[in-house]
Amino acid sequence: MEELQSALKGNGLTLSNLPEKGRCLLTTRDFHPGEVIISQQPYVCVPNKSPVESRCDGCFTTSNLKKCSGCHVVWYCGSTCQKLDWKLHRLECEALSRLDKDRRKCVTPSIRLMVKLYLRRKLQSEKVIPTTATDSYNLVEALVSHMPDIYEKQLVLYAQMANLVNFILQQPDINIKEIAENFSKFACNAHTICDSELIPLGTGLYPVISIINHSCLPNSVLVFEGRLAVIRAVQHIPQGAEVLISYIDTTGSTMTRQKALKEQYLFTCTCPRCIKLSDDIQESAVLEGYRCKDEGCNGFLLRSSDDKGFICQQCGRVRDKEEIRKIASEVKSMSEKALMSLLSGNQLEGVSTYQTIEKLQRKLCHPFSISLMQTREKVLKILMELQNWREALAYCKLTIPVYQRVYPGFHPLLGLQYYTCGKLEWFLGDTEDAIKSVTKAMDILRITHGTNTPFMRDLLMKLEEAHAEASHKLSCKDE
Repeated sequence: MEELQSALKGNGLTLSNLPEKGRCLLTTRDFHPGEVIISQQPYVCVPNKSPVESRCDGCFTTSNLKKCSGCHVVWYCGSTCQKLDWKLHRLECEALSRLDKDRRKCVTPSIRLMVKLYLRRKLQSEKVIPTTATDSYNLVEALVSHMPDIYEKQLVLYAQMANLVNFILQQPDINIKEIAENFSKFACNAHTICDSELIPLGTGLYPVISIINHSCLPNSVLVFEGRLAVIRAVQHIPQGAEVLISYIDTTGSTMTRQKALKEQYLFTCTCPRCIKLSDDIQESAVLEGYRCKDEGCNGFLLRSSDDKGFICQQCGRVRDKEEIRKIASEVKSMSEKALMSLLSGNQLEGVSTYQTIEKLQRKLCHPFSISLMQTREKVLKILMELQNWREALAYCKLTIPVYQRVYPGFHPLLGLQYYTCGKLEWFLGDTEDAIKSVTKAMDILRITHGTNTPFMRDLLMKLEEAHAEASHKLSCKDE
């Protein structure tokens, strides 16, 4: 790993090993908010598979697509992406073309990712594709697989997937066990590639980025510029500190976060937020618990000693356990109904049902409840699809206080929610409010997304247009 260490040195980083955590990246100089710490192109990546729309294998766009005439699996938006990908896809195309139509339907993005991994390794070993310190199969080999910690059922699934990959590749120099172990590495190390608004586009393996460890109080953020993974500092990181990102959505309680990390990444987090158990009792009750029966009270509830109800820790009122169970049961039943409506394409019925759920949750949940926020987000999304802008704005504004509470100041999701709010306000003619919201979005997103991406340039242009429109309205008013 001497070559990697040398390459990292130029980025102001060093590869190190920490007790209980293993490999990590430490800084060899100070980094400031918004500064790029490291970036990497994927070793391999694939777009998501959707029955609704396909994506270009090169740039993940959904526009002007044409299917590969050889394998009939891969799509490209034009000759540029096709030519850039041809060295690798030529071999993949040959392998996929050998399959019958039924087997090709079984080729999921995960299977394709593994096939491409071995084909890229082959091309690098034959020097058809160059190998560098940060672009080498050796980095994939160094990733942790956690094979001893995986349940038998999952191991069987990996073995079945490995058999299919082996059948597609027909390479005698690899074995089923090695492929299965790499599937386990994918589960712990692959990243979901998102656009600038954090909408998932595909999956990629970034072996150097995967060295960066998790924290529920991260000092950095991972965003994507096309397929390029970019790590930016969101706070001052002093020399000698570890670079940390979050692997999961950190909105939940410590118990919820730990469960997600254990299931997906097979480790227990010991970050400062996770070891503050006393603080988490209150936070859990607020984010995932129930509200006081007195609607004017924002106290949090804890279970009573006799287990017959929940006591408000602010005003002392007791809420009956059976009453809570009844409302929760109704919410669950209506959630299933709402989902069925959306799956059948009935958006009006779906949004109406979710609005009823939201009213029930307001009676059941604390005002800062995660589940209440998530329901409001669903309503917001459907209302925007239905172009009901005014009502969508009302729900968007309801989510902002919860976002402010559950996310740190420089979090892309908070910035994007301000941006959504600003777009709706501007569309509805509330230019002054739109300027305030988009400015708040810019203050956050310039740190998380940088300032020179197409998305950020477009956002800055929108802000300037809003200012010009506000000035014009003011001058007309003065006249």
